[in-house]
Amino acid sequence: MFVRAASGRQRFNVLGAWDAVTRRLVSVTNTTVVNTDTMCQLLGRIAAEKLGGPVTVVLDNARYQRNAVVQARAAELSIRLLYLPSYSPNLNLIERVWGFAKRTAVYGQYHPDFASFRAAIETTLAGIPTIHADKLASLMTLEFQTFEDVSLLAG
Repeated sequence: MFVRAASGRQRFNVLGAWDAVTRRLVSVTNTTVVNTDTMCQLLGRIAAEKLGGPVTVVLDNARYQRNAVVQARAAELSIRLLYLPSYSPNLNLIERVWGFAKRTAVYGQYHPDFASFRAAIETTLAGIPTIHADKLASLMTLEFQTFEDVSLLAG
């Protein structure tokens, strides 16, 4: 049995933030690397949205997110950064968006070249507020599983 697979090692990076109020994705994409500059670019895009009220961006503990340059840029833009504990992607809504995007655009699909791979991801992300809104409605809730007895997690 032969299974077609893409060749090459090109990357398409998407760094994004999910607005839990307006239910919109703000993102920055590139084909190079995600780093401090990319993070600062995302913060600039978030600020450009002119959201009403205070803005808090929930982040994991990636080095490019947790450094003095990013923290200074966030302060300059009046954006609060909230860092999640290590190994807790389940607490970050953007992880649900990434899972949905992968299932929709990548899993079980053959993309013959990088251009079609990138186009599939971009089309999926562009369709979030329209085509995929109903599918994301139940996925993007602010409900999280909590544990009363924390000793269960220690084992």
